[in-house]
This record gives sequence, C-alpha cells and structure tokens, in this order.
Amino acid sequence: MSSVLEPDMNAAAAQGLERTLDRTLDRANSDVVLVVDDVPDNLSVLHDALDESGYTVLVATSGEAALQRAKQALPDIILLDAMMPGMDGFEVAKRLKAMPETAHIPIIFMTGLTETEYLVAALEAGGVDYVTKPIKPKEVMARMGVHLQGARRARQEARQAGQARNALDAFGYASITVRLGGEGEGKLIWQTPLARDLLLRYYGTSAPQTPEPVLNWLRRHALDVTPHTEPPRLTAELGQRRLTFRLHQQTGDGEIGNAGEALSSDWLIVMREISEDAIVEAMSLSFKLTAREAEVLYWVVKGKTNRDIAEILGASPATVKKHLERVYVKLGVETRTAAAGMAMNRIRQLHPQFEG
Repeated sequence: MSSVLEPDMNAAAAQGLERTLDRTLDRANSDVVLVVDDVPDNLSVLHDALDESGYTVLVATSGEAALQRAKQALPDIILLDAMMPGMDGFEVAKRLKAMPETAHIPIIFMTGLTETEYLVAALEAGGVDYVTKPIKPKEVMARMGVHLQGARRARQEARQAGQARNALDAFGYASITVRLGGEGEGKLIWQTPLARDLLLRYYGTSAPQTPEPVLNWLRRHALDVTPHTEPPRLTAELGQRRLTFRLHQQTGDGEIGNAGEALSSDWLIVMREISEDAIVEAMSLSFKLTAREAEVLYWVVKGKTNRDIAEILGASPATVKKHLERVYVKLGVETRTAAAGMAMNRIRQLHPQFEG
C-alpha cells in the first residue's frame, strides 16, 4: 500500500507531493492515516505496521507540518503525539478542531504521560481516544478501527443528506439548517445554493445570519414538530411571488455536552417559492412540455379561452390551438377539461397553496 513521507520540501518538491497525494489518496480502496511524531523510530514502527495492513500512510514530524498536511490531504484519522518540541499535540488538536475543513477528523493521541490530567487534556483538546507509549501497533489499529467505522458512517450520512438536500433544489425546494441553543444559537449553519439566493432576495441576508422573522417563527414552533403534526407555515411575499417555509424536522446534529445532554439542536427548514413562472416551469418538467406549451396549459387551468391566451402571450388563437393540441397528445387526453384537471392535480401536488 502507498505511503507519503515528509521530506524537507522546496516549492517544486511540494508540487510533486501534491501530485503524489492526488494519485495515492484513494479512499475507495483504503483509509488515509496521518501519523504525527517527532521521533523517527516511532514513525517507522507505525508506518510499516499500518502500510502492511492496507492503510495509506502520511507522516509529519512537527506540529506545523501536521497542520499543513491535514489541510492538504484531509486524512480519515490522525495519530498525534502529545509531547513534541515547539507546537505540542494539544495545540495541534485545538487548531485542527477550529478549522471547518479538519474539525470532523478523529484524533487519537499517543502519549507516554499516563497521569489523569494529561489524558483529560488530550480529550479536552479534541481527541476521541488515546494510546500509551511504547506503542503497540495492534492496539493502535484496534482503536483506529472503532473510530474509523464511526467516521465513515458520519461521512456517508452527511454525503447522502447533502445530496438529497441539493437534489431538492432541482425541483424548487430549497432547504436550510438553523441551530437553536448552544454556542451557535440562531445561526444558519447550512443551506443549499437555491436557499442562499432566495434568502438574499427576500430578506437581504446571508449565512450565518438567519432572517429574524424566520428565526422567531422557528423558536415559536420547534417544539410543535411531531411525526403526525406540522406546525403553521411561514410565508414571505415579494411582488407576485410568495416564499413559504415548512419546518421539516430536527436533523439529529447539534452539540452534545460531556454528560450526553443536548446543548443545541439543528432544524431542517424546507422553502418553496410560489410564482407563475415556477408553476409554468414545474408543468413543463412534469409533462415534458415546451415552455410555450406549459404557458398555454397554465392559462387553460386559469379558465382562459384560446382568444384570451392569445392576447396574453402575444400570439394568434390558431397558434394557441396548435400548442394545445400538442399538449393533449403529451398528456394523453382529448379535451380541454381533462387537460386542465390533470394539470391542476399536478400543480397542487407541487404547490399545495396554489389556487386555480
């Protein structure tokens, strides 16, 4: 299995290392471990044992190098020596946990200090576990296995949640996550691209700021969410457009205290903009209609005659009639009433607030 050691690097060597990392850090085939220790013998023992067991191994011999390597490679787990000259392991861990891109990486401390105060300091600095020196590679890998399994599961869940939430954007359902309680009280901590655009347009705000009306609504109704009950929705208006907010669920994220109590909770809010344009676009996607065919069908749903529709769209009644005939074929219906009824049912599925 591949490994990446830490030479004294100039700029050219650093670029070469980046190319090496691109080739070697294949998480589909192996977990990536960063080992940080200023003692070459310790590095050698762990490097060889981990490499033989199928891990991709990176090493760093100082705190500064560890931070650089962690940001560059985003390893799956870090084995970190507690006592190093210069920046010690405790400080390295604190800095890693303070950076959003590395905060999720589990850290196992390696220490020859067994006094309780040092072990507590390791955990308080952000470590998930520790092993004592002299290092026993089998023990280290057993501990790693436990934490890697949890990290893999968390990454997979986050990836699936992100994919699902971003997929909602394609159907016009934007989503945000807002934190209640704890250090991040009231902050917007996650949003899809569509949600960012909508909040900026309707409220002129951007993350991490949650619009005040949204935050107040969430605080009032967060406790009302049950599997069978949906709290009242929030609506914001902008001209002919309306933005509705639906309190979807508590995500299961948030901050947990040392005693296991929840210090904060994160709430997923789904947003949907209602407008003529959005409804026409939804019908176009749903029934595989052209933009003009969808417009004609929309005005049929609104009860307009072909002549009315022609005036609205700036076309002739004959052209409207041809578009409508193609709509009948695509919907598999034969009458204006049947087409309108089918379209109305689909619109109400996508836009429950729509009134024909």
